[in-house]
Parts: sequence; C-alpha cells; structure tokens
Amino acid sequence: MPTARLHSLIADILAQRRFAVVGASRDTEKYGYRVYKALKRAGYEAYAVNPNAETIDGDQVYPLLDTVPERPDCVVTVVPPEVTLEIAREAGRLRIPYMWMQPGSESLAAVNQARSAGLRIVHGGPCIMVAVATARHSPG
Repeated sequence: MPTARLHSLIADILAQRRFAVVGASRDTEKYGYRVYKALKRAGYEAYAVNPNAETIDGDQVYPLLDTVPERPDCVVTVVPPEVTLEIAREAGRLRIPYMWMQPGSESLAAVNQARSAGLRIVHGGPCIMVAVATARHSPG
C-alpha cells in the first residue's frame, strides 16, 4: 500500500472510538497487555478478548469477538497468524469495518481473508501503539 494511503487508513482507524484487542493479556510484559492498555490510556473504548482470562486489571475480558457487548469499529490482533485468520473471518461476519494486524500476527491467508470480507486493514507494521503515540503528539 502506498505510504499516503497507509497514513490515511491509519488516520481513519485512529478516528474511530471502539476497539477490540484479540489476544489481550494479563501479563504486563506481553504486547497483548501493552496494546490494550495503550488504547485505553489514549481514551479509546477498548474491549479485551481472550478465552483464557476473565479480567485484566479489573476490566471484563470477553472470550470471543462475538461476545463483546458492542460492535467494535476496529479489531486489533495480537495473536498467532492462524488465530488471526479465524478472527478475520469472524470480523467479516460481524461486519467490523477495520482490522489492525499487529506485526507478527499477520499471514497472507489472514490478509486475503480480511480483504475478501471487505475489511480495511493495516498489516506488516506499524505497531498500533506507535501510531497512537504519534497521532496524539502530532501538531494540529
């Protein structure tokens, strides 16, 4: 994707309000925790999705994407590529408009699945935490 289009897509995503972080973790050292907390700190409505956790820092964790109480505007994946493929299918079924595949979570199959489902996606970098920090500190 050309740089200008990628920047425009990132701006569109960061203008959204509601995010689901699939792979959110209770482990403060893991990216799933860091991504989830970065979105919350930036003022987004963030939902943690992980079938192996009930809460993260007192916040409710949802076992599956379709159990999140409100439809997210964007799903962020911080999971292995084979799980991201399943999430891309589910996001398409739920008509979630955007998907951000964190570096390491993407695969060609997942990218193709998300595209065929009509999702607008960021993949292959950058990390959403960097994009959020950059957007929040940009002039204007």
